[in-house]
Amino acid sequence: MAIKRKHFRYRDIDELRAEIEKLGLSIRLENRIDKLLEPVRVGHKTVGNALGIHPMEGCDCTSDGKPGELTVRRWERFGTGGSKLIWGEATAVLDEAKANSRQLLISKDTVGSIASMLEITRTSHRNTFGPNEEVLVGMQLTHSGRYCYQKPMIAFRHPVVDRITLLDKKRGVPIPDDYPVVSDDYLERLEDVYVEAAKLAWHIGFDFVDLKQCHSYLLNELLAAKTRKGKYGGSFENRTRFIRNVIGKIQAEIGNDLILGSRLNVYDGIAYTQDVDTGIGVPSEMLDMYPYGFGVDEDTPPNSDMAEPKKLIRLLKELGVKLINVSMGSPYYNPHIGRPFERPPIDGYETPEHPLIGVDRHFRLTKQVQEDNPDLPIVGTGYSWLQNYVVNAGEANARDGHVSFVAVGRGALAYPDFAKDTTENGGMLKKKSCVAVSYCTALMRAKATPLGQYPSGCVPRDKIYAPIYKEAEKALASK
Repeated sequence: MAIKRKHFRYRDIDELRAEIEKLGLSIRLENRIDKLLEPVRVGHKTVGNALGIHPMEGCDCTSDGKPGELTVRRWERFGTGGSKLIWGEATAVLDEAKANSRQLLISKDTVGSIASMLEITRTSHRNTFGPNEEVLVGMQLTHSGRYCYQKPMIAFRHPVVDRITLLDKKRGVPIPDDYPVVSDDYLERLEDVYVEAAKLAWHIGFDFVDLKQCHSYLLNELLAAKTRKGKYGGSFENRTRFIRNVIGKIQAEIGNDLILGSRLNVYDGIAYTQDVDTGIGVPSEMLDMYPYGFGVDEDTPPNSDMAEPKKLIRLLKELGVKLINVSMGSPYYNPHIGRPFERPPIDGYETPEHPLIGVDRHFRLTKQVQEDNPDLPIVGTGYSWLQNYVVNAGEANARDGHVSFVAVGRGALAYPDFAKDTTENGGMLKKKSCVAVSYCTALMRAKATPLGQYPSGCVPRDKIYAPIYKEAEKALASK
């Protein structure tokens, strides 16, 4: 029988501090919020405060990749929320690159509707706060790679993850042993697709584009493709060829008017699965050598090794990237690493560690990146589980020089105006904060609808999603 544990049981900030000390962690919490309310310089732009929103999908676009009603509502709520860094959601560069049937797609056919959504976002901010020059809004460009919903497109063969990479999702059939990797020719053509997508985003007014290299999607997988043959695999130079080429081509086409950013994994971790007796996550398989993860120590997995992530970020800075968003893990095979949770999604495992340990991992590795690049704006991740103490931890990290921006993902679905409340009241409200129970993730997993995907949002805090979740729960339970 699965073990159900309640970790977040703190009545006040001092009880949380006591737990941190008991666990021997380095997380600090400040009482007064000042540093996060100061402006931050990013490239040639000034961002009004150091609070941000991570790229959060709602899986609620039309089947042809245009924003739906709920998509526009979410972006508008982010616009009125007070965060000055709005990191737009994952936007596929090709239809075949979508992670789900209702993911946003950037193309000549969809760009007009995306431009309208961007204008609504900016207008909502201007109407709430006045002139909006201090808001930085970006588009995250993605290719879902192994997790493309139509068919997997893998960068290399992975002896563990291949067994949970499904060719037939309805029947649970994994890819066969002879399943091909994407070709060098495909990747070379894809470089130009990214360039065209970036040009479209620039033309309609986005301040920056994010070349997404995280969460086990294609560009992240290329960074870990040590066993891949050809010019995009093996050496560090080859594994970074795609991102280097895309950056160079974008700059040749646009120049420096468009800010380039990247949300990237500094630590992939290893795959976990659910223990049948306890329900707790355990490593799927411990390999003596692990040349399959970026930022993972090959000789002693699952330990991290920051040598290559640091090298990559220094390289990206030299190439002209102005903004780095630090993340880690995969939502598909080790979600506790990327987003420490209180309760797993319906198809997940119970956390194998106290969530504060996961939060601390995020903070420690992000600190290493920021200290290695003190003049490069770094966006931190891993805050949402802290509920209304997100900004207290973020303030401490910002004051200590460990991060430039503090952003939330799931937390923004629950509490889009957390920055506004912090500015006006000196902190966040517990009754509005994310409780990390993974209902939003469960909705992302729910596919049994005519459109092939339920929309995702915060079930406990946003009344629109409660009836949607009830319907999806029945579909998930019947699987």
